[in-house]
Amino acid sequence: MAQVSLEQIQRTVQGALLTHGADAFAAAEVARAVTAAEAVGNKICGLYYVESYCLQLTSGRVKGDVTPTVSTPRGAAVHVDAHFGFAQPAFAYGLPVALDAARQSGIASLAVGHAHTCTSLGYFTEQIARAGFIGVGFTNASPIVAAPGGKTRVIGTNPIAFSVPDGAGGIAMQFDQSTTTVALGKITMAKAAGETIPEAWAVDADGKPTTDPAAAIAGSLVSMGGYKGWGFGLMAEVLAAGLAGGTLSRDVKPLKAPDGAPHDLGQYYIVIDPSTAPDFQAKLTALSAAASADEGARMPGQNKALMDPVDVPDAVWDQMLALATPAG
Repeated sequence: MAQVSLEQIQRTVQGALLTHGADAFAAAEVARAVTAAEAVGNKICGLYYVESYCLQLTSGRVKGDVTPTVSTPRGAAVHVDAHFGFAQPAFAYGLPVALDAARQSGIASLAVGHAHTCTSLGYFTEQIARAGFIGVGFTNASPIVAAPGGKTRVIGTNPIAFSVPDGAGGIAMQFDQSTTTVALGKITMAKAAGETIPEAWAVDADGKPTTDPAAAIAGSLVSMGGYKGWGFGLMAEVLAAGLAGGTLSRDVKPLKAPDGAPHDLGQYYIVIDPSTAPDFQAKLTALSAAASADEGARMPGQNKALMDPVDVPDAVWDQMLALATPAG
């Protein structure tokens, strides 16, 4: 197991993306997101994705040299066309505009369309909260979820993220979760490791519960809370595909496939200025105190410690170094 500093991770991932055709801004923004995921132990959204990023840059499935286009169809409605490039630079282009709109109107929307997968949705809502605003985010993904009682895949894991500022540049509360019982990445990682999965995570192609990750991938994931989670997943689909201009989950090919059509996904964010409510901070402080009154209890996202250096399997780090090495 290698111990790798966050600075090394960011520099190496950036180099890998540059080597495979991303421009400097896109490579820096994506590397920053990968590093942030690794720092909190979010392996599914970290180095796990880098090889596929590089392969898709080479095949053209993701465009690494496009410039996102920002427009404001209404005063507080901001839209970014990612032009089939990475979500991270597209968000970076749109965020300052959306924050300014929220300052003026109290609330604004930021829609990112025609984008590659954003992986960790909370990475983006956290940026909104650190700027002093409440951030709510939605995205869709490749189809892996059937309606409760059904077996035809309709939507993706379709995460929802929510971040709340603490009034001092930090985070008072944050959650980032798929609308399925688990994220698809946990099942693909279990498959790669030759492990079984809990029965409640997925069903096979016949709609029957399974502990076999391969059967789960061939079948569909289970919505958290049954019909309740299914409803939240559909809500994310309506906002991310319908309002951001991305394609429906049912038409998205597997996210890590090296070639094929672009992801063409959408991300939709609601940016809320809490200063419109004079007692917001007092209410938040009281709520936080109540939530953490019992030993071991806390608000979601609290007590999150950053790791530096990070433990990285030797094979994974060797792969990163190879990807960052120019051919010849």
